[in-house]
Amino acid sequence: MTRLQRIYLLSPAHPLRGGIASSSERLAQELSLQGYQVTVISYSLQYPDFLFPGKTQYTSDPAPEGVQIRTLINAVNPLNWWQVGRLLALEKPDLIVVRYWLPLMGPCLGTILRLARRNGHTRAIALADNIIPHEKRPGDTLFTSYFCGAVDAFIAMSQTVANDIAYFAPQKPTRYIPHPLYDNYGDKVARTEALQHLQLDAQPRYLLFFGFIRDYKGLDLLFDAMADPRLAAFNIKLIIAGEFYGNEEAYKQQIDRLGIRDKLVMRTDFIPHETVRYYFGAADLVVQPYKSATQSGISQLAYHFDKPMVVTRVGGLPEIVPHGEAGYVVDTSAAAIADAILDFYQHQRGPQLTQGVQKGKQRFSWDNMAKGISDLYFMLTSTKKR
Repeated sequence: MTRLQRIYLLSPAHPLRGGIASSSERLAQELSLQGYQVTVISYSLQYPDFLFPGKTQYTSDPAPEGVQIRTLINAVNPLNWWQVGRLLALEKPDLIVVRYWLPLMGPCLGTILRLARRNGHTRAIALADNIIPHEKRPGDTLFTSYFCGAVDAFIAMSQTVANDIAYFAPQKPTRYIPHPLYDNYGDKVARTEALQHLQLDAQPRYLLFFGFIRDYKGLDLLFDAMADPRLAAFNIKLIIAGEFYGNEEAYKQQIDRLGIRDKLVMRTDFIPHETVRYYFGAADLVVQPYKSATQSGISQLAYHFDKPMVVTRVGGLPEIVPHGEAGYVVDTSAAAIADAILDFYQHQRGPQLTQGVQKGKQRFSWDNMAKGISDLYFMLTSTKKR
């Protein structure tokens, strides 16, 4: 049997920040634990500054332990793509696992992979966060088609993405493996400790909206839900923990129009790695009021910290959060979101749903992802031999 030894993981990584970087570092650690020689090939430049909606692309958090990271890729420089592709072809890793989340990366990654695979040895598997983006731009279809032509197989982290892959690459092997837990943000903390750390009053009960604030994530719907008069009988506050990637002024105007400022805790700077667990520790319920989705790393954070969720019935979210077991799956409307929040507190569903979360998290293991990657590689190499 062909041996799989050297794996290159093409992905954002430290000092770049964000969920894709964090989860790729965790995947590299898992693959290393299973005996593979793993190198992360990261980006010197992902986006020009004028295309990046946040304040900075970089983190001040320390580098992850045990992860070899080489910063090589400039996503906007075609000469760099040629250089990196040629380098990878000469180094001949057995497998390249490439994260794909945005069509804008299609020309860069597609070119690198085409050049790398010319050595006749290296296989390429795409780990697809998205195929069709939430926020569409000109060129999306062309760029994604070019990328899909450069890989041997795909891993989709939601059935929605698997269906999209079938449109672009119907003949190529695709495995559906749910996004594993984000278990690299520390252990969960008790509510009292979390509130003390965040300097929050212990009297209210807290909901949590976590992550970058983009229009498709539906924070405006959640604000409307917070204004629902049925929730007035409960001392509920909403923590917004994440940086604005959209029109901040529009959200501020909505808050003032609804008169809900006293019901909000606004922590809208980037949340450092070591602080994440306190926000989940403070919350009773994590709310993801998305208007569109594939899968969401926020769900996997909630599972790790044993927190029930409210998610909308979009994309792959219902696959991840079984309704009535780990939380609520609701229509994409403020009234439906408010209904779920009201039911949670009125009927004291916390203990029951927390047990469901603890039971359900067992299916989201990094071991499962690592084995899925190796199985797909061996399928590709055995097929080639035949």
